[in-house]
Amino acid sequence: MSKPVVNIWGTPERAEPSAAQAEPWDTKWDLRNPATSGTAWVFYSSSDQTAVQRPVILSDGFAPGASNGRQLYDGLENGAYPFISTLREAGFDVVLLGYADRTASIPDNAAVAIECIMRTIADRVGDAPLTVGGFSMGGLVTRYALAKMERQRMSHETATYLSYDTPHCGAWLPLGVQAFAHFVKEHWGSDNQLLSAYSDLVNSPAARQMLRWHLATATDTTLDVAAGQHQDRTDFLNALERMGDWPQIPRLLGVANGTGTGTGNSIPADDAAMAALGPNVSAQLRTQGPGRQTVAQMAEAREAPVSINTTGFPELDGAPGGLFPKAPLLGDAANFGMAAMLAGLVNGDPAELTHNTSTFVPTISAVASADIDDHNALYSKVEREESRLHDFLCATSNEGHTVMTRELGEWIVAKLQEA
Repeated sequence: MSKPVVNIWGTPERAEPSAAQAEPWDTKWDLRNPATSGTAWVFYSSSDQTAVQRPVILSDGFAPGASNGRQLYDGLENGAYPFISTLREAGFDVVLLGYADRTASIPDNAAVAIECIMRTIADRVGDAPLTVGGFSMGGLVTRYALAKMERQRMSHETATYLSYDTPHCGAWLPLGVQAFAHFVKEHWGSDNQLLSAYSDLVNSPAARQMLRWHLATATDTTLDVAAGQHQDRTDFLNALERMGDWPQIPRLLGVANGTGTGTGNSIPADDAAMAALGPNVSAQLRTQGPGRQTVAQMAEAREAPVSINTTGFPELDGAPGGLFPKAPLLGDAANFGMAAMLAGLVNGDPAELTHNTSTFVPTISAVASADIDDHNALYSKVEREESRLHDFLCATSNEGHTVMTRELGEWIVAKLQEA
């Protein structure tokens, strides 16, 4: 059996199955609207069905390119907990929602989600209400879609909204990593797709809307904690607010891949994370710390160094939350590991790597209890009355972002059976 991996910023996946393998779904729907398109892969709860009866729509998250139905299914079914088959055995029909472009803007892909909801209602036999939600960015897409439907007085017939490690209050990607990705692209990536791929992901519409702090280029800069939010994120949050911020009709459930106790992942603040010294590029990246700090210093062989400085930031890399996953399209790399890989490709020599990961979605963001700008909130026990969700579960330990675990999966199934 292939080794489980996790796609970039999105839903758990596994290695590409054999082309000869039978399709695991019962049917699929092509979803189209003027902005973009998508696909829904439908799994009935019993073999004699030809339509959904108790539908659970689960949206894919952020990653390069189009959703892959097999990978999406395999990551949810063949890891630590067989989530899809357990839902089916409990009498639910599963609809996996994917997108032609997972880096497109959240409102654009929300139009695909609305199309999927309407198609599900039209296909359904009986009047059982829907469950609608998603993984990582997919939770934001469906949150926006349901809120928009209510705002426009469209009946979504949804009783439960579900988010799985969704960055409701923003995601974190170390600023030094963002800057180094852009630095590599600007100097060596014009004719090399691999060297420019990560920079392109960071600058995609969906990433600009999800990341609490965003860098678009690798130029000398100093960011205060209150600054650095891309205008696209501000515009998205304003649009979400105009739609009511949250859907008002369903109960709101969520899970976090990070702890709710305030216990972090032991990555120290303001510590060396990656160092590269080579004939083409030299770079030093550090984990995020408080006060005034240089989080990245980079230099091309013939140019003056570029520095990224921060002031007043929380200690985000070590905060409780879902850990940034491995990136299979970029090799065995994640966050600082990705920067080390890029440095190695440019210099021809491996870089020195101290920390290969960091928190990507802090727990307080996944349960919508506080802004991730607040250091004390990041490292405090999550209180239920502070969450915008009606109910949630945090993981026992900090684990990979969107990893499907038995602990979280069983809680979700039990909650859906309560309805």
